[in-house]
Amino acid sequence: MTAIFLRELNSYFISPIGYVYLAAVYVLAGYEYAILILGGSADLSNEFAFLYTVTLLLTPILTMRLMSEDKKQKTEQALFSAPVTSGAIVAGKYFSAFVVYLAGVAVTLLHTVFLAPYAKINWMIIIGNFVGIALMGLAGIALCMYISAQTENQIVAAVGGLAAMLLVISLNSLAGVIPFGPVQKALYAISFYSRYHNLTLGIFKVSDLFFFISFASVFFFLTTRVLEKRRWSGK
Repeated sequence: MTAIFLRELNSYFISPIGYVYLAAVYVLAGYEYAILILGGSADLSNEFAFLYTVTLLLTPILTMRLMSEDKKQKTEQALFSAPVTSGAIVAGKYFSAFVVYLAGVAVTLLHTVFLAPYAKINWMIIIGNFVGIALMGLAGIALCMYISAQTENQIVAAVGGLAAMLLVISLNSLAGVIPFGPVQKALYAISFYSRYHNLTLGIFKVSDLFFFISFASVFFFLTTRVLEKRRWSGK
């Protein structure tokens, strides 16, 4: 797994993908931070709320080639012949994407450190926001990686991932306009934002943490099953 992790992590910076993702996050987060400072505010919750949408929409950039590229280049067969399980292959790829994801959102901690000497910082809220965005990354990457595993075309994987992320983002709003109580309750239950919201307040509920980890685990498992099926079918 370690070799696959390092290989995939390195590939993000051999190609433009890692640079494009990090540049987009840093520029957009910096823009929001500048607006905050120029407005004389020390409330970083707006930056985190902004990044909630930004990072989810950018996640498909990280995952579009994660599984599809090996399938297209037929390098999957080399991985399948190695003494490593399908789960380890998926894990190496998954955590490489998550590390790059974290490298992007870590800029919020840097902004907080810069602001700390000049304002009173509620560190529980900062930690809650950061943990929330990290957990959303775990879940979003798992979902988009599963989509990438369905195709050998990076563009199809990116568009599919973007569509999935747009659906994830819209669930909370969709729940708000549906008058049927049981459906509304179900949509709120699976909405990333409704789970993330408690964390933005510095409230750590086991159910919210469990939701993100379970969501990520389900799609991690499904991706492993897709790879396992191809491994034994020879396709």
